[in-house]
This record gives sequence, structure tokens and C-alpha cells, in this order.
Amino acid sequence: MAIEILFFGSLTDATTVARLIVDGVEDTDQLRTYLMERYPALRSARYFVAVNQRMIQQTESLRPGDVVALMPPFSGG
Repeated sequence: MAIEILFFGSLTDATTVARLIVDGVEDTDQLRTYLMERYPALRSARYFVAVNQRMIQQTESLRPGDVVALMPPFSGG
């Protein structure tokens, strides 16, 4: 089950990548665990999660082809 992960802003510095393909995760909680193991700098990072361009706040099931974006806090003006 391949999903695409997009990193934005300071998260690209923490991971050294802007895009990643991940296989074998069933939900956003599993994904967070996987990413924190692979990129320890994410453990202390603050970020929002969006699945298929929809912001989420709870665990979301993932399906093949989903796109998950991790975005640092932002402000408007």
C-alpha cells in the first residue's frame, strides 16, 4: 500500500527530503511512528497533517494512492 508523503517548510530541513513514498502503513498513527523512527528530528517538531488536502486531527485510515502532507505551523496576514 504505497502512499506519498510531502514535507513543507522547516520539516524538509528535519527530514532532508521534500517527498517520500511509504509502503505498509495503515493509518496516520502508524505513519507518525514510522516517520519519527526514520527522522528523529520530527519528535520535537510541531506540524499539521493533511490527508488528500484535508486537515486532520485524529487518526485517519490510509489507502493506496493517498497523499499525506506534513506542514509546520503557519500564520496569515
